[in-house]
Amino acid sequence: MNKTTASFDYSNRKGVRPISWNDFHGLTKALAVAVGPWQPEIILPVGRGGYYPGSLLAHILQVEIFPVRLSRREHDVVVHQSPRWIVEPPAAVAGQRVLVLDEMCSSGETITIVRNRALDLGSTETRTAVLYAHTWGVEVPDYIGMITDELVMNPWDREIWTGGDFRFHPEYAEALSAQGIVAEQSLLVEATAFAAIKAPGGHS
Repeated sequence: MNKTTASFDYSNRKGVRPISWNDFHGLTKALAVAVGPWQPEIILPVGRGGYYPGSLLAHILQVEIFPVRLSRREHDVVVHQSPRWIVEPPAAVAGQRVLVLDEMCSSGETITIVRNRALDLGSTETRTAVLYAHTWGVEVPDYIGMITDELVMNPWDREIWTGGDFRFHPEYAEALSAQGIVAEQSLLVEATAFAAIKAPGGHS
């Protein structure tokens, strides 16, 4: 196995779009309004990024959810040229209207693979949805929350815990640097500070 690159190519992003948790909730509700009339019976959120809107949308629409995963990454590093299956759709999709939901559509390769797999398993109809799409990927999804060619920074992966502290995700920092922007603390997600009540070996 050879590492192909440490991260995706962000050179064609213009500008930055930090997404708050409030933005995320609003975008998912917009998808619910768009998707609702079709009445999907199963949602297949594509991990990891698609798990967040997938879980929320499944709650809002009160439908079944089966997380799937295929990725170019291993241990958060891009190592494959094309997505590889990690968790495939279940046989339960047979005879059902299935919505494949991911975070972002760039090439559309990932959601197309999942859609085709669901159809192969006997889904009566499979549609696709994403929170965001770049202009070069808008033809692939059936539903899109936002179209932008900016660097979209999600609230769930903007910072990592390492060395005993929270730090800006190095991949975002690299993408920002490509635009001449410094990854400052102001770009992190605002959150109410809590201390864990119970943690073995920890302090509370």
